[in-house]
Amino acid sequence: MKNLFFRLFLFLAFLPSLIAQENIQIGQNPSAGGFVNVNGIQLYYEIYGSGQPLLLLHGNGGSIRSRSAQIPEYAKHFKVIAVDSRCHGKSGCATSDLTYEQMAADVNALLNELKIDSCYIWGHSDGGIIALIMGYQYPKKVKKILASGANLQPDSTAIFPILVELVNMYPELPDTMMQKHFKLMADHPHIPFSALGAIKAPVLVMAGDRDAVRESHTLQIYQAIPNAQLCILPGTTHFVSSEKPALFNSLLLDFFKKPFDMPSTVKMMQQMASEMLPKH
Repeated sequence: MKNLFFRLFLFLAFLPSLIAQENIQIGQNPSAGGFVNVNGIQLYYEIYGSGQPLLLLHGNGGSIRSRSAQIPEYAKHFKVIAVDSRCHGKSGCATSDLTYEQMAADVNALLNELKIDSCYIWGHSDGGIIALIMGYQYPKKVKKILASGANLQPDSTAIFPILVELVNMYPELPDTMMQKHFKLMADHPHIPFSALGAIKAPVLVMAGDRDAVRESHTLQIYQAIPNAQLCILPGTTHFVSSEKPALFNSLLLDFFKKPFDMPSTVKMMQQMASEMLPKH
């Protein structure tokens, strides 16, 4: 039974890579793609559209093709830069273990190679973790961040215990690359909440109400970022963009295209009270 459950978990973990294949050319498009040498590997990327740069960072086990359903829509509004993270898709893979800090360094080097001084970033799951690291390690590169399904620790304080247990079964996987991916989730990240206080860019922290990440952990991430909004999508799991694409796309476009705001009911009521009550 445990082995069967593990197989089901693997299927769900890589679900976005399986279901977002509407445009099979995306992720395999030489006319839009290229490689850059960064940090000892060849990193693969594709660019679509024009305008403000929007960087897409996929989740664990995913690739550019995981976003094939969204990229044509986003390319109507932005210059979309989609990346295969190291050891994913068509990008190269070093022999050392993966870390999110190394993957963020890869992204920073890619932006330098493309001569992009700053960009919007949507990162999901592992991509969300990388996006948050970009926010405090490479702040000049970041205009706004949408981080969906991100976590700061790999343990049960952040992730539901049964999922932590399943991820730590990675040595049983027959595929060595999949082992590498799952080892990353088992061992990382280790980001203190205090690090998020250094993020200057506006951040939309998003998760599903039935996510792999604990609701309390998502709330703590939101509360640790100075300029943040919080969005919990109802009736969704970890895969919010695939399950409610129209709603997700609407929220993404609204966040990146409109001025950032943090309205406060408390401040509104205080202002109303100051205007209505007699002065002392």
